[in-house]
This record gives sequence, C-alpha cells and structure tokens, in this order.
Amino acid sequence: MSKVNTSTRPEARLAKGFRDIEAAELRGLNDMTGKIREVYERYGFEALETPAIEYTDALGKFLPDQDRPNAGVFSFQDEDEQWMSLRYDLTAPLARYVAQNFQFLPKPFRRYAFGNVYRNEKPGPGRFRQFMQFDADTVGAEGVAADAEMCMLAADTLEALGVKRGDYVIKVSSRKLLDGLLSAAGLDGEENAGRRLTVLRAVDKLDRLGIEGVSQLLGKGRKDESGDFTKGADLTPAQTMEVIGFLERPIASNTDNPAFKSGVEDLLKLKEICAAAGYDENRIRLDQTVVRGLEYYTGPVFEAELTFEVKDDDGRPVRFGSVGGGGRYDDLVARFTGEKVPATGFSIGVSRLQAALSLIGDKKAKALGPVVVLVMDKGEIATYQKMTQALRNAGVRAEMYLGSSGMKAQMKYADKRNSPCVIIQGSDERAKGEVTIKDLIEGAKAAAAIKDNKEWKEARPAQFSVSEANLIQEVHKLIKRHEA
Repeated sequence: MSKVNTSTRPEARLAKGFRDIEAAELRGLNDMTGKIREVYERYGFEALETPAIEYTDALGKFLPDQDRPNAGVFSFQDEDEQWMSLRYDLTAPLARYVAQNFQFLPKPFRRYAFGNVYRNEKPGPGRFRQFMQFDADTVGAEGVAADAEMCMLAADTLEALGVKRGDYVIKVSSRKLLDGLLSAAGLDGEENAGRRLTVLRAVDKLDRLGIEGVSQLLGKGRKDESGDFTKGADLTPAQTMEVIGFLERPIASNTDNPAFKSGVEDLLKLKEICAAAGYDENRIRLDQTVVRGLEYYTGPVFEAELTFEVKDDDGRPVRFGSVGGGGRYDDLVARFTGEKVPATGFSIGVSRLQAALSLIGDKKAKALGPVVVLVMDKGEIATYQKMTQALRNAGVRAEMYLGSSGMKAQMKYADKRNSPCVIIQGSDERAKGEVTIKDLIEGAKAAAAIKDNKEWKEARPAQFSVSEANLIQEVHKLIKRHEA
C-alpha cells in the first residue's frame, strides 16, 4: 500500500479573522434573531434579502483609488473583469436595490434584513472579519418622525431581548450639529478634512477619556498609560475651547449658526415625538457626543448603548457600550439615481449584542442536546428506529446511535451531546414491554455527590423503567423539568 505524501496535505486552520460557530451558540442566535424579527415586523417592516456580493462600485464610500479595491472590502474580478466585493454592510445593497426598483416600490419603502457582512480589516480580540447585522430602514420618508421611530424601534428591540429599562439608552445627536461645530471652529474646506476627522474621533472618545483626554487629542496629542502617543488635531486654544464648549453646553443652547439651529430643531422635535409615545429621556436621550458614519449620515444619528457592567470569566469588569446604531442618510440612493431620496435606518450588531446578553444575570446552562436511543441489540435496529421516530413525531429531539461501539462508548457519546437522557431497551426490557430511561443530568449530579462507587451502583441514580406506551409522556416530563 502506498503512503500518502504528507507534504501535499493542507493544514486544518481557520482563516485569520474568522471563527466557527457551534450548535449551542447558533441556537441562541436563532432565538435572538427571531425576537428581533418579531419587533421589526410589528413596526410594519418587510423582509428583504440581497446577495452577499455586489459590484464594488455599488459600495461607494469604501472603494479606494487603486488598481485592486481591497481596502476595507474583500474583492475579486469576475469573468468579465468587473470588480466584485463581499458586502461591507447591509445599507449599500439596499441603496442599490431601491435605485434599481424605485418605480415599483411603495413610498416610503420599509424593509428589514439580516445576514453576515465582511470587513477586510485587521482582526483583534472580539473583532472579526465576518459578523452578523440586523437592519431596519425606511426609504422615502423625509420628516424627523421616521428617525424618532427608529429610536423607539431600537429601544423596543433591546427590551424584547431581555435588556431591562435602565440597562440601556438610545443616544441621539445630529450630523448637522457636528457640521456646525466644525464650521464654528474654523475647520471648513478641503485642506482641513484630516483635522475634522481627528476632531470627531476625539469627541467620540469622551466617555472613555473625559474632557481632559479629549482636550489633549484636540491639541498636540495624548500619551496613554502604556506610553503610546496619539497625535492630536493641533487646534489652537480658541478652537479647542469651541469644541469643549460644544460638549459641555446643553444641546438647546447650541444655536450660534444655521447648521446648529436646524440640527437642534430636528432633535427637539424627535424628543417631543418619542416622549408623546411614552419614551422618556431615560430610554431615548439627546447627546451631542454621538459620532457615527461620517461618510454618509446627513441628519439625526443614534446609538444603542448598554449601560450595565458585568464581570467576565476572570472576574474583570466589562461594559459593552454600543451594540447598534444608525441615522439619516439622504444622499446614498442619489449615487445611483442622481436624485435625493430621504432614508433613515437602524442596525444591530447581532454578534456583539449576543455576547453581552450572555453575561446578563446567571450563566445559562448549556442547551440540551437530543435524547439518544441506545442500540443494545444490532438485530433490533428497526425497533430502535421506530422508537426514535415516535419521539420525533411527538416533538422530541431524538436520535438513534448510529456508531458501532458498545454501551459504554454510547453513554460517553450521549454525554458529549449533552443529552438529557438515554433510552435503553435490552432483551429483558423488550420481553416485558418496557424501556429504561436514564436521566444523565440527574445521574451526573448524584455521581458527583456519592464518593463510594459501590453505593452509586446500588442506588442506580436517575434510572427508571416505564412501559413502552408511557415512554413519550415520561421523556416530555423529564425534559420539561430540566428546561424549567
């Protein structure tokens, strides 16, 4: 027999920045997306699925000026030598869809979508190149009422997922306020584009660094605890005071120029609409420090932030902060049509929110696996399969052991599957018309509590016999007990 050349074997490894998601997490993910979908549909949004791949020029703001457009996106050429990319978010595909089907759509057009998006960026702890988003967007509604509705949708979604009031806040600002700030600070013009971005990034760090840290980033720069230096925007003291004053004054007083005034009017109207619907400032709050999507947001911007603090597995405090956001983007569809089409939307970072929800309250037990019917007699496989199918038909997750190993290995298999119980029927049980149910969860608890193995064997914990006719009823009772 010839040997396989090991040098030609591929190495089993994950692509950098990606991860495998196993059954327990997937079940939680499906439950979570189901609850989000229920809220979105209650608001009147309809589902839409767009492809994971778009022509690269449709992504607009992420298309770099180079031969291979791979900065931020994963790109390749098709057989016609046209550049295509994996979608970076769910909004750009929506803009393309609306532009392509505009004459046939109801106005406003309200859709929700969820799916994986892809970022060709440097991965890091908790930062992956593939992750799931769940969006809702209203296209064709110009008034601030549509923005207010997105904020209410965000609040209702978090509560539907088990986040209590007081443990989250939807923070709202406006791109108009930020534009007014930059203008007042004398940062207009193309020559100041880089400094404007540095200023807004500094504003975005207020929660983490405080006024002093932001002031340093507005000036020459800031050195952190590790000694690393971040270059600042190099603003003058007067410019720095203008920005700091913006952060410290109430929003209503930021009315020194037309951009401020228009933004403030929008936000006060949004607050009025939300308050009338029962959403006070503990749930939806005006906050001028919100900085999002500078490339395309044109009006109100909002961020869903978790405010509770929990401990990780090592006992260290963790605060998750932002788990979603959105805003008004009135110019995105115009890239395709040349005509302004008002739009606003909200997006949940499903993967990040799922990680946060897993830390609320007590750690949840691992999800139960299927009931396993053991094969004690290979000549009776048809009987065991009939039993397995009867459990399935009664709504019980069940499988017959399909390997070739003996009882000990079958029990180990059921343990690895986190099965609530196994079903055993040897020749003696079959002759009596009975089956034995072994409760693996209670059995494990009893085994851990009993040091004497002989005592454990004599007690035969969590193992009992029932008639074949009562099998389904008893399995239902056992599962219900463990899920309670």
